Amino acid sequence: MDFRILGPVEARRGNTRIALSGSKVHTVLAALLLARGRVVSDARLSTLLWGWDPPATAGAQIYTYMSRLRKHLGEDVEIIRQPPGYLFAAHGSRIDLDRFERLEREGRSCLERGEYEKAGELLCRALELWRGPALANVTEYMLEVEREPLEEARNRALECRIEADLALGRHERITGELTGLVARFPTRERLRAQLMTALYRCGRQADALHAYHEGRKALAEQLGVDPGTALGDTYRAVLTGELGLESPAPITAGARRPVVTPAMLPPDTDDFTGRDAELATLTSMIGPVPEDGTWRPRRFLITGMAGIGKTALAVRAAHVSSALFPDGQLYADLCEPDGTPRDPCAVLVRLLRALGEEDLDEPGDQDDLEELVRRYRTRTAGRRLLILLDNAVGDLQLGPLLPGNPDITVLVTCRTQLARVAGAYTVALGPLDDDSALELLASAAGRSRITADPDASDDLVAYCAGLPLALRITGARLAARPQWPTARLARRLADPETRLAELGYGDLRVRDALLPSVRLLDPRAQTALAGLADLGPEPFSAQSMAGVLGVPEDLAERGLESLVDAALLDIVGVDREGRPQYRCHELVWLFAATESGALDTAPVHAL
Repeated sequence: MDFRILGPVEARRGNTRIALSGSKVHTVLAALLLARGRVVSDARLSTLLWGWDPPATAGAQIYTYMSRLRKHLGEDVEIIRQPPGYLFAAHGSRIDLDRFERLEREGRSCLERGEYEKAGELLCRALELWRGPALANVTEYMLEVEREPLEEARNRALECRIEADLALGRHERITGELTGLVARFPTRERLRAQLMTALYRCGRQADALHAYHEGRKALAEQLGVDPGTALGDTYRAVLTGELGLESPAPITAGARRPVVTPAMLPPDTDDFTGRDAELATLTSMIGPVPEDGTWRPRRFLITGMAGIGKTALAVRAAHVSSALFPDGQLYADLCEPDGTPRDPCAVLVRLLRALGEEDLDEPGDQDDLEELVRRYRTRTAGRRLLILLDNAVGDLQLGPLLPGNPDITVLVTCRTQLARVAGAYTVALGPLDDDSALELLASAAGRSRITADPDASDDLVAYCAGLPLALRITGARLAARPQWPTARLARRLADPETRLAELGYGDLRVRDALLPSVRLLDPRAQTALAGLADLGPEPFSAQSMAGVLGVPEDLAERGLESLVDAALLDIVGVDREGRPQYRCHELVWLFAATESGALDTAPVHAL
């Protein structure tokens, strides 16, 4: 079957269009197609169908629309109920968006290699798949969410095709088309720069300069900004004659600046241990997109509690995959040493300098942020980069640091899910199993120290509770004291009241790693964390926490949910009555039990 969303949403069997009636059925089909093999939740479907005011019968109506689609589409596809929503299995069916993205990607690659004729052909074929505005027959709520990214992809492909035409000397042929496009999109600077290039090469220097001044006025009136790099460079090239009436090379963003290949990744971990399955999955998905155009995520999220090894996994995956990104690798730690979030302006300045940007002042306000984001997205546009954003704190911090080009691979580590990377492939890290933990301990302490006293080594593994940071600290302490028997350190870690104090060496301390997560908690969550001391590391319910704190169960549950969001607590299942069961890591429990002085706990009634 053929499915089309680049225009009105359609389903075709051969040359016959399948009759589907109503914008809501078309919306449901488009949502399933855009999910590309992922589950579409009932909540998302409801939002796309009715916005923020769904009817009381929303679930039943969604079920009805799915039944209609199954009936019309037949056995060629499957629509599978998979909580919390529905999964669409196309079974070899073709989707015009997939073909467009494959052709557009191949065309841009040819353009970067200077194969202009082939690039123009591929990009023309990609643009021919469009039959009008995307998603032309869906609900207004879906249009608000989904149309803009699709139209942006189309415009980007159009600009690349025009760039190929300019490189081939076809300026006279495309001047009329460019004039219409600039009138339609007056603030798209690359299109206006291309129009100026075409006009100048047609011997119309005055018209090229007039186009620039019109663009500058439009940018000021509509966006309140000055022309960016692409438009400014083209303007100066027209004034100085650098474009050349016979030059085939168009002026594009960054053409007058040196191309810098950043290599910012931290050093790889020599004794990387215990995450082989997660590493294999990540590196297989980070690799190049298959030739058949199969969708793959370009955003990856690694989550877990402090000290669980998120950064080590991300850095190892980045190093293993670095050869796939010839334009470089960027890295930024988004937290200060004390755990407070870094200002995104300061992070952007550092990344831009690594990309070769010059004349960067220290930022100071929101206007600076907007300008830095513009320069950052200009610098990264069209480049095959890998970006590792480590220790993200929240969406407001992360948003400006995501590149505008969706093809750039971004690895993000954080302690919980983030809305800014919705749709990302997520790896949630838990404690290491005993075998992997023992291997990590041996790599840090020396294998002979571990095998000499296996019972004491097993005790050390148990006391570290599978936390890689604790295991590395323990191994480092043994390595630094070769005269110590392993059993000596095991005895020192055996006392729960002093264990956290013992789990420290040099600049590394488990307590210090947990403290930033605690400091970011609101008073309600801090009170719930203090209550963990009375419940222990075994699973418990919100009802049990309510009994400890002397508050209603719903208030206790809110505090526990905040701890889950901070990666200080896990939901491990439900009891017979359907109530969530919670469990904290043993070292988090010890923190709550022995570090009460670090908790700025609120009164219980704050819950």
